[in-house]
Amino acid sequence: MAEIVMELKDIKKFFGNTQVIHDVSFQVQKGDFVTLLGPSGCGKTTILRMIAGFYEPDGGTIRLAGRQIEHIPPYKRNTAMVFQEYALFPHLTVYENVAYGLHVRNLDESKVKQRVNDALKLMQLKGMGDRYPNQMSGGQQQRVAVARALVMKPDVLLLDEPLSNLDAKLRESVRVELRAIQRDMGLTTIYVTHDQQEALSMSDSVIIMQKGHLHQQGTPHEIYFAPRTPFVADFIGTTNLVEVEGTNALIVTYGDTTLMADAVCPAGTVTLSIRPESIRLADTEDEAAAENVLPVQVAYSMFLGEKVRYFLKDATGREWLADIFDPGRRIFEGDVWMYFRADRTHVITESAV
Repeated sequence: MAEIVMELKDIKKFFGNTQVIHDVSFQVQKGDFVTLLGPSGCGKTTILRMIAGFYEPDGGTIRLAGRQIEHIPPYKRNTAMVFQEYALFPHLTVYENVAYGLHVRNLDESKVKQRVNDALKLMQLKGMGDRYPNQMSGGQQQRVAVARALVMKPDVLLLDEPLSNLDAKLRESVRVELRAIQRDMGLTTIYVTHDQQEALSMSDSVIIMQKGHLHQQGTPHEIYFAPRTPFVADFIGTTNLVEVEGTNALIVTYGDTTLMADAVCPAGTVTLSIRPESIRLADTEDEAAAENVLPVQVAYSMFLGEKVRYFLKDATGREWLADIFDPGRRIFEGDVWMYFRADRTHVITESAV
């Protein structure tokens, strides 16, 4: 059984009279890379700062490595945080920046040197210890900030959107490096981002936040293919959210049509989530070999290189999105048939918070 290194339980936070965190609870397993994901203002950075000790919760408990820490000052928690702006000391060299926390702890100088050199080598900064931050690129500064955190050997590494200031190509390469280092070290990491691709590609576990509420925690696969709420389904990637009438069976009704779902739908109104890439198009009904087939009209399409995105309208007037990958030269127009398999639907029964 995996070891739980951190647990937040019923965490609340107020700024003045406004409650910004609502009874948030989750666990982090040792060695996992956990991402807090959500739109700006959802509370993810506030939670990270409460874990670090910069904010104190107004209710609930935070446990780290077996001890309760919500009222312990930051320097007495074995955490390390990398900020979005890196927060490097401009008047100190790279070596001095990385060694700063170890000197505060009055560590023996020989151990400081060993740890700093190991961290610089790990972050591919060997030979750059004498440089100053303004002599380095944004990607190199980000690595210095991570190295400064790693030398502290924290129980948990906290990362607050550390890649957001990098250009797209550099961001992707640093993302791969950071994840590889985290895996090699087995370092428990909590990462904050609003970038969905970043969260899905890097994480062992993703926590979806909205307006201070935790909507769902799960693996990237669970979050994408089995969202619990309409918000999660719509926020992660792109989806078609369709209200249908459940019948306490696998069959649901949509207008005058019956559809097959991937699970038993309770009686009453429920929501189906169908990803655009799960939809196929055909010229005739006979070609549409699937459990769920609907006549639609192509309103318009967008050629995006590796795929064509179709904007479709069904008989009820509802708009659907369909992504056809590797389309070749064929572009559908006019009246066509849309089809998708039952196991590509997902039943959502929970409402938004």
